[in-house]
Amino acid sequence: MSVVRSKPSAWLAALLVLATAGSLAACGQRSQADSPTGEATVVVTDAWVKATAGSAEPANMTGAFLRLRNNTGSEVTLTSATTDVAGKVEIHETVPSGGSMVMRRKQGGLPVPPHGTATLKPGADHIMLMKLKRELAPGDEVTLTLRLSGTGPVTVTAPVKEFTGADETYHEHGASGGN
Repeated sequence: MSVVRSKPSAWLAALLVLATAGSLAACGQRSQADSPTGEATVVVTDAWVKATAGSAEPANMTGAFLRLRNNTGSEVTLTSATTDVAGKVEIHETVPSGGSMVMRRKQGGLPVPPHGTATLKPGADHIMLMKLKRELAPGDEVTLTLRLSGTGPVTVTAPVKEFTGADETYHEHGASGGN
């Protein structure tokens, strides 16, 4: 008796590749700025905002975090952001100062290199939401509109998450701590 073994067909392999790609895309929300030709020039993924509800810190400030992917051959700069939940929004960086880390406004915006990424995360570059109009609880959503040089605005809806991974302190004119 002979046993015939067949190799998986090409369509099955293609189906597995598509299913894997779909799963990976579902890991983070995507928003994008399109060029006039319809190409995605900048893609935003993994956006989230730190919850303020129940925090020991004043509930008038928090940070927004995300990843920007520049699909163009030229540098793109995140110049500003807006949201209806905050009276003031700034792009911040975290830098050493006098033996501690301080947050300050990032002059000139945040550059994203050609065909590169910029990651906004706690303890590094981030979007600072100030003069909050309400507390933000885990499960809430915040809509952010990002302004980028060379492209149109990008609107992203970011979930609010509890984050206890750093001992940050927010203040109007800078912050100390590990954000």
